[in-house]
Amino acid sequence: MRPRTLEEYVGQDHILGEGRLLRRAIRADQLSSLIFYGPPGTGKTTLARVIANSTASRFVSMNAVLSGVKDLREAIEGARKHQKMFFKRTILFVDEVHRWNKSQQDALLPWVEKGTIILVGATTENPYFEVNKALVSRSRVFQLQPLTEENLRQIVIQALQDSQRGYGKWQVDFEPEALDHLVRIAGGDARSLLNAVQLAVETTPDTFPPPENSRISITLSVAEESIQQKAVLYDKEGDYHFDTISAFIKSLRGSDPDGALYWMARMIRAGEDPRFIFRRMLISACEDVGMADPQALGVVEAAASAFDRVGLPEGQFHLTQAALYLATCPKSNSALAFFDALDAVEAEEAEVPNHLRDANRDKHSFGHGKGYKYPHAFREHWVAQQYLPGTLKGRIFYQPTSQGYEGTIQTDVIRRREEQLDRMLEEVPETLTFSPDDKERDRWIRRVQGTSASRNKLLQALTKDMHVSRSDRILLAPLRWNQLFWELFRKVPEGGLTTISDQEDYRNLVEFSMESLPESERPLVVDHSLQDIRWLEHSALQPLTWEHIVLDGILEQGGELLPEKLQGKLSPNGWISGCLPLPGAGSRMSEVLKDRVEEELFSQIAEAEELFYAERAPLPKREELASLDKLELVEWTLFSAKESLSPDMQRLSAWLKDQPGSWFHYLSQNLSKDAASTIRGLLKPEKLPSSIPWTRVWLIYRFRLKPVLL
Repeated sequence: MRPRTLEEYVGQDHILGEGRLLRRAIRADQLSSLIFYGPPGTGKTTLARVIANSTASRFVSMNAVLSGVKDLREAIEGARKHQKMFFKRTILFVDEVHRWNKSQQDALLPWVEKGTIILVGATTENPYFEVNKALVSRSRVFQLQPLTEENLRQIVIQALQDSQRGYGKWQVDFEPEALDHLVRIAGGDARSLLNAVQLAVETTPDTFPPPENSRISITLSVAEESIQQKAVLYDKEGDYHFDTISAFIKSLRGSDPDGALYWMARMIRAGEDPRFIFRRMLISACEDVGMADPQALGVVEAAASAFDRVGLPEGQFHLTQAALYLATCPKSNSALAFFDALDAVEAEEAEVPNHLRDANRDKHSFGHGKGYKYPHAFREHWVAQQYLPGTLKGRIFYQPTSQGYEGTIQTDVIRRREEQLDRMLEEVPETLTFSPDDKERDRWIRRVQGTSASRNKLLQALTKDMHVSRSDRILLAPLRWNQLFWELFRKVPEGGLTTISDQEDYRNLVEFSMESLPESERPLVVDHSLQDIRWLEHSALQPLTWEHIVLDGILEQGGELLPEKLQGKLSPNGWISGCLPLPGAGSRMSEVLKDRVEEELFSQIAEAEELFYAERAPLPKREELASLDKLELVEWTLFSAKESLSPDMQRLSAWLKDQPGSWFHYLSQNLSKDAASTIRGLLKPEKLPSSIPWTRVWLIYRFRLKPVLL
């Protein structure tokens, strides 16, 4: 029942779904070297056979367990001859590729580099650990996941209905509970499931095969005998060992006690040494909890000590208490500041400042310790003074979080830093180790104040809660923001990004950047006017659906709400996200004129400006979007960012154009000529400060498909 074509292949939609990278590459016969990684029975070898049936290249198959260096040399020699004589590529499939030793894998490397061979490897072990790093770096790794219960049912149905390769010649009936049991116990392994189905079907009749059209009924008891309970997959020296402990630590770090208990139980059930688990929890207590709860280290150490005295099985209570404490206490990774300090040490060995040196030995000869201020001599047992070397003034390593205990000291730490900064700024120029516009000091100021570019903040706010998987497909409409385009592209390396472009300059920019990518991996850029609401009917878009649709700067089109229009193009559990600038909700030009014109004129300007924004940029109505039939409004956030604008003539001219639709033209229609002339005269660079504080506001919204009630 092994599938022969992509259409027969069941499962792994995250890498083989319509429009995804691997499916496109197989169809186009444009494969680069690949490594398929996943548990047994998920379709790795089958996928290689599908490639063999789909490619025009020469296909050679080997098993690393049965084949040696001699077989590999013969395969390489055959590939060289076919390339030289017939200009034909060779795809070499190596099953269980991790079983080859280093020398065997090294022998393959130069021919992969030359393009003589395209490697397709299959492995149940993590290729980043078990396969030559040079081979992995030249291959695209696809992880196959255990098949879902729906996939497994589909595979059984195919086997029961196929009259040539399966059991379609007979009427095979499974009790619902029997099939449920087989699917559940198979644990995502199609091979295990089909073996169990075969055993159940062929041992039920007195003799097999029975006459055609005979009825074969499979009961729950037969199913239970046909498939045994699977053992926990765990090898203390193998990949699953590291994956499981990684899942445990990440559950602790993510404050999920249920996940932590599950993965810990799985390790104990498989025979893991509890002391190994305690060692990892001792690390987590400092790395992931740290200063948010300094007591965590003591709790885990006490539990580990108690376990040594009690042992198993009662020691499981001490394991559990330590894990639950770490999973439920506040988290902080501020201890990683040490590695920033270590980087600074490796970059430069700075001198100890004179006032911090030991005064007991060289106080009289060299003046060591002179100028040191003893903190306990001051009222709060603290005084502002420089403790870093002179060349590192202004550097910050430790950033306290707002979590737990650390949150109680955060304000004090920042306040003291600010006071130290003030002291540093008060120093006379001769004692400064850098000039007043020094970049190091500027970086300190920026970090203390927490400022950053508003556009980067908007990008983070829009994308941080998108719930994107690497295999998802994303539609971006329209293409207006190059940084957003590439941020989304990086999130879906095994899925795909599609964008609608109606402006040549943006399109040229991304297409130029895409030239270095292999053709099969490039995002799909569809050239179409967004003014035409029929852009979704484009031939390149019609067969596709997306897990995420991202709208940049648009919410309506042609009088229609785009989220409502796009809901039919979402995959199940799909999302629509977007950001929309709200010019009227942030700073307004009238604020620049305040205190520069008479109060009566300012009131007239503000009133006319209010009408301008109400007409030209009305705020979207939340209640209208919250009432959509199939979409649930999950997020509706006004995101604001403060910045400083330089009032140059180029920037001001956009406001002062005297043409229909502009701010100045609208105000001119509602004010006297003298008032309009006054406004134009005041809004000149020489009449304004060198920088103007300005607040921009965007609406960030997010929808998801409402679940279908059965």
